[in-house]
Amino acid sequence: MAARLTTFSKFLIFMIIMGLVGFGLWYFLNNTSAGQDVVNKVEETTGKTTSTSTAADSDNSIAAGSDKKSGGLFGGKKNSSSSNDDDVLKVQMFTWGGTAPGLYFNEGAEASEKSRFFKDYGIKVEFILMDDFDGSRNAWIADEVHIINNEVSAMNTEMERLAPHDPKVFLQMDWSRGGDAVIVKRGINSVNDLRGKTIAYAGFTPSVTFLAYMLESAGMTFADVKLQEVPLPSDAANAFKGGKVDAAIVWSPDDEIAVREVPGSKVLQSTREASNIIADVYMVKNAFLKKNKDKIAKFYEGWMKGAAEINANKGNKDKAARILAEVTGLPKGDAMGMIDNVRLTNHGDNMNFFGQNTSFNGMKGEKLYTKMGEAFETLKQAPANRPSWRAMAYPVAATSANLSGATHAAEGAAKFKPATPADKVKPAISSKPISISFPTGQFQLGENAKTIIDLQFAEIAKVYGNTRIRVEGNTDNVGKPDMNQKLSEKRAKSVAQYLQKQYGMPANRFIIVGNGQNKPAKGCEQNQNDACKAKNRRTEFQLVAG
Repeated sequence: MAARLTTFSKFLIFMIIMGLVGFGLWYFLNNTSAGQDVVNKVEETTGKTTSTSTAADSDNSIAAGSDKKSGGLFGGKKNSSSSNDDDVLKVQMFTWGGTAPGLYFNEGAEASEKSRFFKDYGIKVEFILMDDFDGSRNAWIADEVHIINNEVSAMNTEMERLAPHDPKVFLQMDWSRGGDAVIVKRGINSVNDLRGKTIAYAGFTPSVTFLAYMLESAGMTFADVKLQEVPLPSDAANAFKGGKVDAAIVWSPDDEIAVREVPGSKVLQSTREASNIIADVYMVKNAFLKKNKDKIAKFYEGWMKGAAEINANKGNKDKAARILAEVTGLPKGDAMGMIDNVRLTNHGDNMNFFGQNTSFNGMKGEKLYTKMGEAFETLKQAPANRPSWRAMAYPVAATSANLSGATHAAEGAAKFKPATPADKVKPAISSKPISISFPTGQFQLGENAKTIIDLQFAEIAKVYGNTRIRVEGNTDNVGKPDMNQKLSEKRAKSVAQYLQKQYGMPANRFIIVGNGQNKPAKGCEQNQNDACKAKNRRTEFQLVAG
């Protein structure tokens, strides 16, 4: 006779049967196509899953604690698709044309397997728009982004905050080519005319860099003008439009707007002429770099491919403008204008910038950072104790890149047509008189004269790479006038030939003028003493629009 089951035995059997049924149902839903169809239909009906609800909750919590000044995460647009992926390289960007190569190569801002960074290099990259400057720095310090955008000269001003985090500069993005300008009121026709005038500028910004080099091109310093510091470049534009200043250093498009609104005003010069003074770069913490050298190297190489492709092809530039417009919310035309206002620096440019090309005599990152550090310190806008360029520069990403060919070659010197008679009398942007001593009756440059040119003019000639250089030779009144005229022209030619040979400047860039004894220095019109005769034996360098 069979034994009767106890109550506990019945309960135990029931639990075993339910467990088997539950396991069978789980297996069916997760390991069979029919089961997946059931899951998908349920998700379509409910409109969400546990995993997507969790992601949305996470994004909302992040956004709630973020600066929404520019309408999104960290003050920019929110790219939530990869914000929780620890493997994603997070790159801060401003609304600026120089970011085009990265966005173009990434096929947008979000980390995606469609990105060429992923397809070609196996890395995921996310660009996060942060136009709030302080917010971008705070995000970098907090490791919310890995890479931040900076400008080489003005980074001196924020080293008290950034230096403790051991920043490394590893990629030059661009040179400004029209994004910065000086606007002037009626009657000011050259930089020299600004002497004693009031100039509005935004402190702690690249506007100081433009101002410093502009004054130097005319042989002037900050002490030769009246400076009115304002918080932002837009404030400088407003001061100019309000008639409070004679000139203002502004950023595009405020230059165009101000000129339209102020009768008789004009753009005196911009970074289209001063083509190599404002350089945007990317920097990363050394601690992150040590752990991610391979990832940074791949990011650099992909970026350089993007820059080369945009520079070489109008269709690629159009695509880059479309992506930039989508990410920033700008009209496509404005996005294209922003790209046209920069030189997207390629691999060859970066090798030059980081001093890896020993034959390059142009502007390098070290010179720009060091010189402007001193200028900002003079204005009490940079700490005296700041890291050297060599402590921050990381050229390894460039030197290890596998890039070659014409599209990756550095930008060459600007091309000029031969000078015409009209160029000899064309108004100058600025004039810088330099006293170069020649032996009586001689025109060959001595070693001392070459040193003077190196120290007092060569750098200006480099940074104003898109301007012509007019070299005017002058003499005292010793000797016959016709002989002095010929001698002064030969002296001017000697100076131009030295700059061509020593710095690789094209011959057509120079306009040679011999004034003889006909343009004596002010106050020395009579060559009344030896001191005045020495002043009249001068060579004047003038920058003329190309």
